[in-house]
Amino acid sequence: MINHDEPHAPPRPLTEEARRALEEADERRRLADQRNSANPAPREIGGRNGPDPTRYGDWEKDGIASDF
Repeated sequence: MINHDEPHAPPRPLTEEARRALEEADERRRLADQRNSANPAPREIGGRNGPDPTRYGDWEKDGIASDF
């Protein structure tokens, strides 16, 4: 059973490999954000209002769901 009143153990220091992997992931994320902001996705014209019709993996329209 977990006792939430006791203090947590201090975090272990990261290895050099883990620190490098986190830095590389941050750099990839930063570059992806730059690409996405420079080329935003096109907006849909004349699309459906309301929630995504493909939620739950089915196509839903007017309360009727069909599976592809």
